[in-house]
Amino acid sequence: MIAWNQLDTLLLDLDGTLLDLHYDNHFWLEHVPRRYAEKNALPLDAAKTEVLARYKRAEGTLNWYCVDYWSRELKLDIPQLKEEVEHLIAVHPHVLDFLAAVRALKKRIVLVTNAHGKTLSIKFRRTPLAGHFDAVVCSHDIGLPKEHLDFWDKMQKVQAFQKESALLIDDSLPVLRSAKQYGIGQLLAVYKPDSKLPEKDVGEFRAIRSFRELLP
Repeated sequence: MIAWNQLDTLLLDLDGTLLDLHYDNHFWLEHVPRRYAEKNALPLDAAKTEVLARYKRAEGTLNWYCVDYWSRELKLDIPQLKEEVEHLIAVHPHVLDFLAAVRALKKRIVLVTNAHGKTLSIKFRRTPLAGHFDAVVCSHDIGLPKEHLDFWDKMQKVQAFQKESALLIDDSLPVLRSAKQYGIGQLLAVYKPDSKLPEKDVGEFRAIRSFRELLP
């Protein structure tokens, strides 16, 4: 599925791609509304309705991914709440084998994530992923989420790469579409970002069910 001889740089998403999205889905859709309900003496259904409406208003912006924003918005300690369910953080099967194999091929590996730095710290502490990347690019440092076409130009100033010889693996269709428009040479989607949910629609993109498929 990968033209290895045309690849210099591997760009990898984190949540839903390398890590099981179940942690994030459970956290934002179940754990946060429950804690919000407790703090505000609300029925759980009412809390969910209110919290999800706030999520919807932030969708597509950097605030959507910002734990500091949500701490202020919901008046909850989001990093602390994340630690309460951090036992759910899990690396997808065969990811570590894949990263080791790519390292052996001497390809540059860059993590490109919308995750906030505080979230990244929790996930790196909980998993063995951190040592596998040549660089980490966080959209909060760039000032735009990956869904925005201008993100990729701004990223070039931080971590330059040849877009024609790069591969991006990501579970987000808006991100893959912005990368396609930018001209990134190879693109792959992910069928099951959340191991507890059915396969998702991957649109016009080729996709993987497991990183085992990509082992060179």
